[in-house]
Amino acid sequence: MQNQAMLDDLDHALVHALQIDGRAPFARIGAVLGVSTQTVARRYRRLRAEAGLRVVGLAAPHRAGQTQWLVRLTVVPAVAQRVADALVRRTDTTWVKLAGGGTEICVIVNSANDSGHGLLLHDIPRTTGITAVSAHQLLHLYHGGPTAWLGRADVLTDTQRRQLEPETRATPAEATATDAPLLTALQRDGRLGQTELAAITGWSAATVARRIADLRAAETLYFDVEIDARLFGATTQALLWMAVAPADLDTVATELATHRELAVVAATTGPTNLLAHALCADPPALHRYLTHRLGALPGIRSCETAPVLRTLKAASPLSR
Repeated sequence: MQNQAMLDDLDHALVHALQIDGRAPFARIGAVLGVSTQTVARRYRRLRAEAGLRVVGLAAPHRAGQTQWLVRLTVVPAVAQRVADALVRRTDTTWVKLAGGGTEICVIVNSANDSGHGLLLHDIPRTTGITAVSAHQLLHLYHGGPTAWLGRADVLTDTQRRQLEPETRATPAEATATDAPLLTALQRDGRLGQTELAAITGWSAATVARRIADLRAAETLYFDVEIDARLFGATTQALLWMAVAPADLDTVATELATHRELAVVAATTGPTNLLAHALCADPPALHRYLTHRLGALPGIRSCETAPVLRTLKAASPLSR
């Protein structure tokens, strides 16, 4: 599945359905989409095998006692791939992107609040080939994470969305140390069956189902879909590092969160205090977005655009 044309309407609807509830049974998805359970299962397997589709279960950082840092590394071109691959292999990193013509790596580092930030203060400075490091703490997520990019979440009707939303009849619960095996397994595959998860955790299948429902009810656990944005027509990606007047930050970020071109909008620390991840059809489309929509917003003092060449690791801290 190498190009956009190989994704048809049913594929798009299935991806949207999984974004609403990554663990929705195929039978329920099929009933909502008007196709058989077997058709949904077959399409899901094909998307996994040929399009890299992956459903992952993720703990909300602020609920899991974690601080997220967006780290920008300037690297010597000859070692960029090696440094990026090393970051991909770590279990405390997500969102590893090769940007800026191949001389910049952007990565999110998930650090326990009491960890001392070892990767930030020790590991990175000792790596040969890195010429500059800047770290920006993620303060607030306006769009992204549990909120899907609109470019792949605009297929289903409001009625279909309501039919797919997970049930909320659960007791909200925070994550504890005993949830670690469950959360780790879901980070690798969010659609693992209850029997498989029971074997991993040592719990009963009923306990697994109840625990997942409780964690979701507390917004401690959510499910995301990883799939190549190019299959949805977004062949040009860029990170936008914006400096916004503090008094305008919330207004600007809230507006940006409604833009179809943006998959992530987040407030950060640093000389630029607002980050966005843009997904556009091609370079002219990115130019139009920057000049016509972004440029029209008051409060944005400056905007640095860093083209994204490749995403080496997406939302899950665990590789396949």
